[in-house]
Amino acid sequence: MKEIVIATKNEHKVIEMKKMLEPIGYKVLTLYDFLELPEIIEDGETFKENAYKKAITLSKYLNKDVIADDSGLEVFALNNEPGVYSARYAGENVSYEDNNKLLLKNMENKTNRKARFVTTICLYRLDKDPIYFEDYLVGEIAKEYKGNNGFGYDPIFIVENFNKHLAEYSLEDKNLISHRGKCVQKLINYLKE
Repeated sequence: MKEIVIATKNEHKVIEMKKMLEPIGYKVLTLYDFLELPEIIEDGETFKENAYKKAITLSKYLNKDVIADDSGLEVFALNNEPGVYSARYAGENVSYEDNNKLLLKNMENKTNRKARFVTTICLYRLDKDPIYFEDYLVGEIAKEYKGNNGFGYDPIFIVENFNKHLAEYSLEDKNLISHRGKCVQKLINYLKE
C-alpha cells in the first residue's frame, strides 16, 4: 500500500479525502500522524500558491509524497472575498459560525448573491514536478442557515440549479458535486493512470 500525506488537520477534509483515496490503495496519513512539523504560513495571494507552499514544505520535511489543498469561498459582490482568507475571514482562531455571521452581515444590502467554492490541490511527489487540480461549485449565498451536514460556509451556500443548501447533502452526495469532491476525483483519476 502506498503512503500519501494529506496536508491538513481539518477533520472534515480528512474524512472526505480518506473515503476517496483509501479504496484505490493509499494509506492516508495526516498532520496528526507526525509529532513535529514545520510551521507553514499561508501567505499566498492565490489558492494555488498556498497549496504549493504547504505541499513542498511538508514533502521535503517528511520525505514523503504530499497532497495539499487550499479551498475557499469567493463571493462576487464582495470582490471575491473571503477567498484565501475564508477560514479566518472573521479573524484568527474563529468558529465557522463567526465567519458565516460576518459574511451574512456583509451581504445584507447585496442583490447579487452569486458565489463559488474553489479548491486547488497540489500533488507534490519526491523528485517530480508538482501537479495541480482545480474545481468549483457554483451557487449563491443564502439569507438564512439550513442543514446539519458539512462544515464552514455549507449552511449558507445554495447549490446552483438545486435550490438546496450544501449542508443539506449527505457526505456521499456532497462528494459527488462539491468543489473538493470533484477536484479529488480529478486527482484520483490521475493517480489511477
